[in-house]
Amino acid sequence: MSKNDENGIRQFVVAPDDDGIRLDRWFKRHLPDASFNIVSRWARTGQLRVDGKRAAPGDRLLAGQTLRVPPADTSASSSARPVRKRRALTEDEMEFALSMVIHKDDSALVINKPAGLATQGGTKTENHVDGLLDALGFELDSRPKLVHRLDKDTSGALLLARTSRSAGHFAKAFSSRTARKVYWALVVGVPDIADGFIDLPIGKQPGSGGEKMHIDEKDGQSARTRYRIVERAGNATAWVELQPYTGRTHQLRVHMAAIGHPIVGDGKYGGKDAFLTGTISRKMHLHARRIRIDHPSGHQIDVRADLPPHMAASFDDLGFDIEMGDALVLDAPKFSETAEGKKRVAANIAKSARKERKGERRSRGSVSDKPKDKKRSQMAAGKKIAAKKPVIKKAVAGKAPAKRAPAQKPAGKKVAPRGKA
Repeated sequence: MSKNDENGIRQFVVAPDDDGIRLDRWFKRHLPDASFNIVSRWARTGQLRVDGKRAAPGDRLLAGQTLRVPPADTSASSSARPVRKRRALTEDEMEFALSMVIHKDDSALVINKPAGLATQGGTKTENHVDGLLDALGFELDSRPKLVHRLDKDTSGALLLARTSRSAGHFAKAFSSRTARKVYWALVVGVPDIADGFIDLPIGKQPGSGGEKMHIDEKDGQSARTRYRIVERAGNATAWVELQPYTGRTHQLRVHMAAIGHPIVGDGKYGGKDAFLTGTISRKMHLHARRIRIDHPSGHQIDVRADLPPHMAASFDDLGFDIEMGDALVLDAPKFSETAEGKKRVAANIAKSARKERKGERRSRGSVSDKPKDKKRSQMAAGKKIAAKKPVIKKAVAGKAPAKRAPAQKPAGKKVAPRGKA
């Protein structure tokens, strides 16, 4: 919500969706023509104010605050890089986008992305999910936001955030590994281990221009995948459930090919051996079946996406029962295995190390570099010194203890310290 006065000064009321956002990020989101340099200049000269007070680009905004913005700098905005306008969608495109939606609430959408449709655009890629998001605003003025992606040839559940606040929430859930994604795949052959865990680092393959990944034990990033065999068709193929515990590019495809069981139809990583004969489609058989993630309001989003036509046909031909895959229990992530849990463990270890170093410094500081007497020199040399037994005066009942004479040695019973008797 904005207002302009007669001098061109604009006033905006911070929306609940922008609560807690940095001021410079607010400009990037709502007034992208105002560069960071312009915003900084407005702040330095006192033209930028929040609730009447001067503001800095790094200040956090609260919902309901009034933001005063000076008139637009036409000279600066004209020299800035022009904003690329999105083309208008056709009726068929809008209908297609709406047909993909399988879940909708105030904060999120889940679509069932078909195989062959890219998540985002790129060189020579004109048709993609990002280009269809204008059709999925529904009652909101803003388009939904991508918070993760699927490969072009991978079908299945794709989560979209409807607000900026929910986008931040979901992005944190993915980065902290509390979100769970379940994929179904047909693989060539049958793995020897029915329930296995693949832990192999992945990096970009040299000479591929970053388009292909490979196992890189030296410089690759950590990548972990759990797989479970659901059913098998002799020794030719198996239906496996895959759960990525990290989010590396092409992780599932690279891992399954690395253990000798490439995904059916994945010629990029399996070569000619990735295709089966007979009626099985040559398309890639990898589908994001299920996504489970915490909702900003506290409950969970748990959505399943139907198989694409080519995988459904292959499952029918092989006699696989869909209900067997859904019957597998999805384990909840352990906090110690999440990014936040690992961060906390590392912080505790660092804290303990600091305490140990502090204790060592104190112990070194208690021994003087130049002993002043024979006892201290012996202690510095590591020699043990016998402790003198303290002399304690025995008290007599009904009488106050006598005062010690300055030149006299107090008489009394000698008592050995504990452990020296």
